[in-house]
Amino acid sequence: MTVKCNKCKEEINKEDLEKNYYICPLCGKLNRMPAKNRLQMLTEKFDVMFNDQEFTDPIDFPSYKEKYESAREKSGETEGVVCGRGTIGGNDTCIFIMEPNFMMGSMGTVVGDRITALFEYATKNRLPVIGYTVSGGARMQEGALSLMQMAKVSAAAKRHSDAGLLYVVCTTDPTMGGATASFAMLGDIIISEPGAMIGFAGKRVVEQVTGEVLPDNFQSSEFQLKNGFIDDIVPRQEQRAYLANILAIHAETVSA
Repeated sequence: MTVKCNKCKEEINKEDLEKNYYICPLCGKLNRMPAKNRLQMLTEKFDVMFNDQEFTDPIDFPSYKEKYESAREKSGETEGVVCGRGTIGGNDTCIFIMEPNFMMGSMGTVVGDRITALFEYATKNRLPVIGYTVSGGARMQEGALSLMQMAKVSAAAKRHSDAGLLYVVCTTDPTMGGATASFAMLGDIIISEPGAMIGFAGKRVVEQVTGEVLPDNFQSSEFQLKNGFIDDIVPRQEQRAYLANILAIHAETVSA
């Protein structure tokens, strides 16, 4: 079975792409990685949590249920984020990974509920949180309720921080809108992948509002690192070792 590279649009063997961490062997660009594959890449073991919360249609948005069912079929997930507890390099941690193939990881009430519940569990059990963001922002089909998830998750992250616990975020392509305006930018350490787009409104909108011509790499992870919005850019194949090292240092600090 072949798939198209998101960047160069060339046909690639799907199995080869998966084995290569979803990095195109032809152009070297990073393709969007499903949550289940990230978990396989990062963890030795992982137990899914808070997976019983499913579809809600709070404002009876036209065709939302059909779109939701299509997203479930495409992604193999029940919602736009997978949450749970696992180990990275033998270090116990809570993890949430947003799913790019489920309505681009958009934030609905269930996404907010799951991530909030994970932070509350991590706070109670004194565990760090590793978060992988990929999102187009709030889910328009849930109206103002989707925007409320920004405050809800941010409040849970603040309580986790106040307890002296670690939160590390990896922003992947794209992390935009309400996710960037809330929990994606609240990590103690914020890393990203090469070439990822990170921002609030898109480049064209910002240019229209400001009347300025922006650089070609505007909102790329390289641009955001240069301007102090993120702390590091870590190649995908190195992230497991990178995070394991951070978690080990944190574990020593907490136990001291």
